[in-house]
Formats: sequence, structure tokens, C-alpha cells
Amino acid sequence: MSRRRQAVTTAEPAPEVRPRGGHRAGRKRGLPAARDRYFDFLRAVALVRVVAYHTFGWAWAGLVFPSMGVMFGLAGTLMAKSLERPAPQVVRSRLRRLLPPFWFWGVFVVLAMLVHGWMPGWEIVYWIVPFGDPPGNAWGEQAWEILWYLRTYLWFVLLSPLLLRIFRLAPIPVLVLSLAPVLVLNFLRDAPDNNRFGSALWDLATYLCCWLLGFAHRDGVLRRLRPAAVGAASLAALAYGGWFALAHRAEYGTYDLDEIPLAQAFWSAGFVTLLLYVKAARGVDFAWLARFRRLDRTVTIFNGRAVTIYLWHEIALILAVPLIDQFWKVPAFEAWLPLESQWFLFAVGWVLIWLAIVLFGWVEDVAARKRPRLLP
Repeated sequence: MSRRRQAVTTAEPAPEVRPRGGHRAGRKRGLPAARDRYFDFLRAVALVRVVAYHTFGWAWAGLVFPSMGVMFGLAGTLMAKSLERPAPQVVRSRLRRLLPPFWFWGVFVVLAMLVHGWMPGWEIVYWIVPFGDPPGNAWGEQAWEILWYLRTYLWFVLLSPLLLRIFRLAPIPVLVLSLAPVLVLNFLRDAPDNNRFGSALWDLATYLCCWLLGFAHRDGVLRRLRPAAVGAASLAALAYGGWFALAHRAEYGTYDLDEIPLAQAFWSAGFVTLLLYVKAARGVDFAWLARFRRLDRTVTIFNGRAVTIYLWHEIALILAVPLIDQFWKVPAFEAWLPLESQWFLFAVGWVLIWLAIVLFGWVEDVAARKRPRLLP
């Protein structure tokens, strides 16, 4: 397993917060559906944390905030809400919102790899619909290795109508048993790995519980549980995931959760349970963000351009390196700027990410059938 597993999420519209008097009251007044700022804030934090991880490579980052588990949990909640509509319509909508930004980004990456000697085979079809990891050469690996998330998200979307039916038959038992697949794969002597099927299976097993926790939040299952039970289950999952990562540090060469799927699965499950339970039981909405206009605006942009940030952030970090190399040729920059610092790379990377948001973010608007805008 590689550090590629710490890329982040596909943006989804946040669930609506119904005004007093019901959904129709809000529609009658002509008001737009309010966004859940708690979920928006978590998604924005996840994006920042992922870019930081890919800049600094902090092994402890996943323990502080398991971005991928959080993102799959949020996506599961939104998917359960969407499936109140006919499943084929929902799946088509998700594909429409996901694939055009992926295709637009892919044109640049594929052409660059072709120029650098890549000879694709039939597997190039995965650059059209990423049911498996799209292929590429070593030259472009840092750019395309993050696509495992799109592949995993796509499969969860396709499986969600069935998963939701199974979940609703027995929510708590299904939720607990959703950790079984990663246990089986981990302790299976000949578990599949190092191929498209094996990688997809591992990722689905690792984040299945987080996705179903999203279902549990949407269906009110978490809200009905006792705090003591939720706290005990969450702490047990966190304890086992943390123990496994540290106890097998020598085997994996690190305690980075991205390299240890079993630890990632349990730690993320415990973490996401607590985050979603706080939302479900306490009704936390982070409405206070509105008092901080710049922060609130940044969170809005991050959520409206999450796919763009996700796809282009590695390319931004790649381009930041030769750009900083040019700064060394300017004596004033060499004297006054911390050109050797990873934090400076992080800052330049974000400047390029914002440039990508302005130049390419409109593709997300087109995919969502909205009027294209420079910023959402």
C-alpha cells in the first residue's frame, strides 16, 4: 500500500437544512436551500490536510484527522439522502458531476505522458470511466496515483442502492459487520493485491464502514443510540486501529495509516462515528462561520471546487518545485525568501491551486448544469 491513499474527496452538495415550517415553507419564500456548514467545514479541513500530507509526508497526519474516512462518511450521508429519489437517476447524476472534471484533467495528464514516451494499451479505457485504476507511466505517477479515490467513490456510488437496502434490514449488525471484509483480507494468506482488482477490493473494504456510517447518520440510527454506547464503540475502534498501526510499525516500516489498511479502517471508523454522532445528537451546524466572512467564503469555495482542488493539487505541488528553482536566480528572493522550506513549497502550491480553481473550476459548474463562474 502506498502513500497515494491520502488523496481526497469528490465534492457533493451538502444536505439541506429544513427551515421551520417544513421544506415547502422555504420553497414558498423562494429561499435557496441552506448548506450544512458543519459538513462543509469538515470537507474543507480534509482538503487542506491532504495537501499538507502530500507536501510534508507527515506519518502522524492520519491519526490527527483521517481525511479519507471523513470524506467517505460525508459522501455516504449525501448518497443516502439522494437515494430518496430513483436510484438510476441518482447514479447518473453522480457520474455526470464526477466524470467531466476528470476527463478535462485527464486530457492534460494523458497528453503529457504520451509526450514523455508512454505507450498505452487497452487499459486506457479506464481514463474514460475509472472502474479500475487508470494506467500511466512513471513520469506522471505523482499526478495519476490519486485517482484511486475516484475509482473507490465510483464503486460506492454504484453499490449504494444495494448497500442501503442491506443496511436498512439490520442497521447496527450490518454496521459492525462492515469491518469484517478488511479483517478477512488482512489475515487471509493469499489476499489479492498489487493489481486493479486487489487494490479496488482493499479500498472498498477499508472505507466500507465509513460509507455506511453516513447511511446511519442520514437514517437517524446514530441519533437513537446512547452516548455511552457510541463512545465505547468509537474508542474501541480507535484503540484497535492505533494499536495495530504502532504494533506493526516494523512490518510496514511506518505507522502511517495510509500504509496500513486495517489500522486505517478501524481508526477512521471510530473517528467518523464521533464526528457524525456529534452532528446527529447535538445538532451542531457551525452557523458561527457566517461571522467570519473570509473563512466562510473560503469554506464555500473549497466545497464548490473540491473536485478541482483534489485533481489539480498534486500537479500544483509538482509545478511549484521548478517555479521555486527559478526564484533562486533572483538575489533578493534568495536572500529574503525561505526557498528551502517545505512551508514555502506548501504556500506556492496553494497559490497554484487557487490558479487552477480560477482557470478550471468552471468545469464543475458545467458538470452540475450550472452557469459557469470563476468562483462558486
